[in-house]
Amino acid sequence: MKIDGTINPASADFIHGGIKKAQKEKAECIIIHLNTPGGLLKSTRVIVSDILESPIPVIVYVSPGGAHAGSAGVFITLAAHIAAMAPGTNIGAAHPVAMQQQMDSTMNEKATNDAAAFIRSIAEKRNRNIEWAERAVRKSFSYSETEALEDSVIDLIAKNEKELLEKINSKQITMADGVKTLNTAPATVKEHKMNLWEKILDIISDPNIAYILFLLGLYGLLFELYNPGVILPGIVGVIALVLALYSMHALPINYAGVALIVFAIILFLLEIKIVSHGLLTIGGIISLLFGSMMLIKDSSLDMVRISRTVIISATAVSALFFVFVLGLGIKAQRRKGVTGIEGLIGERGEVSTTLDPNGTVMVKGEIWNAESLAGKINKGEKVIVRQMKNLKLYVESIVTE
Repeated sequence: MKIDGTINPASADFIHGGIKKAQKEKAECIIIHLNTPGGLLKSTRVIVSDILESPIPVIVYVSPGGAHAGSAGVFITLAAHIAAMAPGTNIGAAHPVAMQQQMDSTMNEKATNDAAAFIRSIAEKRNRNIEWAERAVRKSFSYSETEALEDSVIDLIAKNEKELLEKINSKQITMADGVKTLNTAPATVKEHKMNLWEKILDIISDPNIAYILFLLGLYGLLFELYNPGVILPGIVGVIALVLALYSMHALPINYAGVALIVFAIILFLLEIKIVSHGLLTIGGIISLLFGSMMLIKDSSLDMVRISRTVIISATAVSALFFVFVLGLGIKAQRRKGVTGIEGLIGERGEVSTTLDPNGTVMVKGEIWNAESLAGKINKGEKVIVRQMKNLKLYVESIVTE
């Protein structure tokens, strides 16, 4: 299996499913190629638990060259039955971080102590360097592959998968049901890939994608409520919102940020209906900007944040869309009709036959039966259409207007 990216619910489900499949097919062992900057604490705990309880030996291989096992990746690597690294890789820097604001000293101490206890228990379980593991959390220590091997953080270095299989052959692994001797020399490697659904979930687990889907979902629902019966915005909105909620269920969401984003969109909609001289738009921009920045709150071990570029772009596009595009659309809807009955009201024409009070007039190149609303109007005089009933125009002389 290959994990190349952040640790999230999709990657946790992928590894869980891979272990089950390996058990069903009676695999000799599982190799997880790992390259990650870190990820969610909740997903990390799920993966570590699956590896520790796996009935099949799990080898975590930090690869290819240039890859690293950072933050959550440290916990996953240390949890493996065999930990290996490729040349030119590194491991470490697992200190709890706050992505949006600075944690106060008490919260920072709690988060650090919790993470340190977690990694100590893993290192002790696998007989790895407990002191370095704790320093990786408390002091953000990092090691190259050679330093990690020398200090008993990992078990071996392998240039590629073939060399890895050769080096682990005949190794004895302590499992829950006893000691297992690996026989990987004649083994055939079978790659377990993410299915389409897991790939989609992995993509939407990106906080930036979740944020964009959340905005699209809110826009779609509000447009449907604003103009019932359009249907498409409502369908798109519900789908986008459900996908966003899936992505956000494991993220440390700040509901104050959610409230500010919803309030911002309401202000944008009100700008279309109410003449506020731009005050509602300014309020909406400020609310959306601060709500977006607050959307993901502090969380230890979480390498997740919404890109400021995405936030600023979304705020600008939202403001422009609501103010200009929708504003122009509403104004177009309010304009006087140019066809049919509404299109004739207010139009000017010329009397074809004297109106006394009935006769005919020519309006927009067509002859209409007409009736004068104010006395006799002679042929050739200019008139204006005031109303229309039963295909008959009621007109007044422009002179008497």
